[in-house]
Amino acid sequence: MSLNPIMTLFSMSLCQKRLLSLVKSKLQTRSFAEDCSGKSKLKGIVLGLYEIEEEGLQPVLTSSAEKFDDRVKGKITDLVKMCQMSGKTGVGQVFNNIDMEFQSVALVGVGRQGIGFNELEMIDEGMENVRVATAVGARSLQAINCGEIYVDSMEYPEQAAEGSSLAIWRYHEHKDKKHRTITPKLELYDHSDVDAWTRGLFKSEAQNLARRLSDTPANLMTPTTFAQNAVDALCPCGVTVEIRTMDWIETHQLNSFLMIAKGSCEPPILLEVSYCGTAPEDKPILLVGKGMTFNSGAINLRRCKDMDEFRGAMSGAAVIVATIRAAAALSLPINISAVIPLCENMPSGMSTKPGDIIRLLNGKTMAVRDLDKAGVVIMADPLLYGQVTYKPRLVVDVATLGYGVKKTLGGGATGIYSNSHYIWKQFQKAGSLTGDRVWRFPLWQFYKKLVTNNVSYDISNNGTGPASSCLAAAVLNELVPCVDWAHLDTRGVGMLTKFGTIPYLLKDRMTGRPTRTMVQFLYQLACPDAMKLK
Repeated sequence: MSLNPIMTLFSMSLCQKRLLSLVKSKLQTRSFAEDCSGKSKLKGIVLGLYEIEEEGLQPVLTSSAEKFDDRVKGKITDLVKMCQMSGKTGVGQVFNNIDMEFQSVALVGVGRQGIGFNELEMIDEGMENVRVATAVGARSLQAINCGEIYVDSMEYPEQAAEGSSLAIWRYHEHKDKKHRTITPKLELYDHSDVDAWTRGLFKSEAQNLARRLSDTPANLMTPTTFAQNAVDALCPCGVTVEIRTMDWIETHQLNSFLMIAKGSCEPPILLEVSYCGTAPEDKPILLVGKGMTFNSGAINLRRCKDMDEFRGAMSGAAVIVATIRAAAALSLPINISAVIPLCENMPSGMSTKPGDIIRLLNGKTMAVRDLDKAGVVIMADPLLYGQVTYKPRLVVDVATLGYGVKKTLGGGATGIYSNSHYIWKQFQKAGSLTGDRVWRFPLWQFYKKLVTNNVSYDISNNGTGPASSCLAAAVLNELVPCVDWAHLDTRGVGMLTKFGTIPYLLKDRMTGRPTRTMVQFLYQLACPDAMKLK
């Protein structure tokens, strides 16, 4: 069966029009300012070049690039020969002054023509190559201050939009305006499928939202600030956002959450988010995101070096907010509910002490033996509360929890644990299409015993042994006894990019991963019949 489903865009709603306008305005804001100063009137275009398949042959231009070559009387073909370009994925050159309208042309390799799904790599290479090529081209033109960039679809307009939009995004709100990188306006070149291009912009803008939330310094992204950002992002789309404060949390006895939150002066907040895309009586999918806006380790204090990275300990919550925004923008016919606990994990006289025990909503007791591993603690009662309140058909949680996943996979994939083979296969398929892959880890009784085999309490938050990610998943699995469930551990992919940086992301910046995989997964559940037709 082909793994090449492209989402069908529903008739554009008011929410979609507003979001598209917002996306375009964000892409245009900086370029307009630069136009006024005369610095960014340059107009550029990204074109694709397929790789040489046999020795002695010349690389082949994409269909749109061929039309452009005809327009400039064969100059592109001449330059390919003169520069001996190979068409290798992501390798290209920028040429200037070969066209009156487009002052700069970025010609980038897209790899082999007609390439598709690679079963060994578990990725659709055709789609990913387009993301990489358009990203390299758009970023190259951005570097020479092009204020407007037209992008060749390279036969995949949705993926072209994703790659180029992700590549030109920057988190530079705190830099002097004169030192900021210009953010050009993006347009689709020579392709009629504007709907697919718009879809790609929606999805990339959602991931950029997660990147921004995760990268904001902790003093500017407190639980309260995050909640306000969630309201600003979701409410214009018709998504309901309820902000639960300390009194409400205490009344509903979410004690495991409060146990960690009390160590900080910043008040905790619980967000309840609801998106209704189908009949209200249909059971929703419950999403839970770890929203620790800073994780110092509390009394089990982390080392000072690189501690600033743990402003991204709330990247799971950021992914959930971004995913729901994309689902609303794409009008997915599915109901989604989300519970997002937001707090800081800080050392103080009020902090939880290692060995403290709390009783959870399901009556079980949990010992908090390591405050550095507080993620499962703040998620425990909210996870139980969400199941009781929303009666979901499926639970998915996203969190940065264990070092084990990072040491095993690096930044190559998100670790996934699931009690359902069907759900795992759906995530695997989604990751192969988005290029943001997931890899399944074991959820065995072996690990369950390591977190539950205790004399004085039912569950420990850290278990016994070095398999930190598997133990964290075993703790969460204890809290989801009767429903299909998946846990995505994003410790290796959701925070700073340090190794093997993907060309359309940035080294040493937050990634927003795996937002697009989550969106694709929800689409597959919402539109299974459309998937069968692909």
